[in-house]
Amino acid sequence: MSESIDTTVGKTMDEAAYAAMNEALRALICGVPHLTANLANASALIFGTLSDLNWAGFYLREGDRLVLGPFQGKVACIEIPVGRGVCGTAVAQDRTQLVEDVHAFPGHIACDGASNAEIVVPIHARGAVVAVLDIDSPLPGRFTELDRRGLEQTARVLEEELSALL
Repeated sequence: MSESIDTTVGKTMDEAAYAAMNEALRALICGVPHLTANLANASALIFGTLSDLNWAGFYLREGDRLVLGPFQGKVACIEIPVGRGVCGTAVAQDRTQLVEDVHAFPGHIACDGASNAEIVVPIHARGAVVAVLDIDSPLPGRFTELDRRGLEQTARVLEEELSALL
């Protein structure tokens, strides 16, 4: 890559910061024909840009389960059944899950006991959920509606730029 991408958007995320992160993501993955590399860079960008995270990455759908994809953070669960936990619920309901306290979430799967808040955003291709963007924080209530909107736009960038690879 000949140009460097500024990932120092800042730790206080507002709509402009999310827009800048998502434009950086678009520049990073546009025209790159490698799904794993693109998702790895996307998770690194998110993990390095948002504050107070302990995990940021992807689970890819394989039939009735989600399988661990590229991520930043501690080791993670390898498989998650669709409909179980926050990630599986996001797939089953095909909607973002913004969870202030994961310990109060019915059927939560504790891959990392230090996680207290989580947001999971479905990613689509060919009219179906093919993956999820999963982000965890040790801080209860870490994620807001602003985060939901910004990260849903992140998912749209991934869908637009990687549709042929998903």
